[in-house]
Amino acid sequence: MPPGVVIGVLLVLVLSQLFYAFWPYARRSYLPALLLTGAGVLLGQGWDALGLPALRLGQANLLPAALFAMALQPLADRLPSVPLRFR
Repeated sequence: MPPGVVIGVLLVLVLSQLFYAFWPYARRSYLPALLLTGAGVLLGQGWDALGLPALRLGQANLLPAALFAMALQPLADRLPSVPLRFR
């Protein structure tokens, strides 16, 4: 497994926890924050694939990924919340 994938997954998990804990929206679940953070990190990796300037952490693009993830967080309230059921 490439190290950039591991760092990217860890970046998604850490950023989503931080956004969920500190973002000022009270009525939201963790899943939309996780999904939008993942989308933001993927957009940040696309930024890096285009060759635009970036702050890198190993093979993962750090700064644009975090900025895109933060820009997508206000959309978390607009996503439909689907209750998870485990059997």
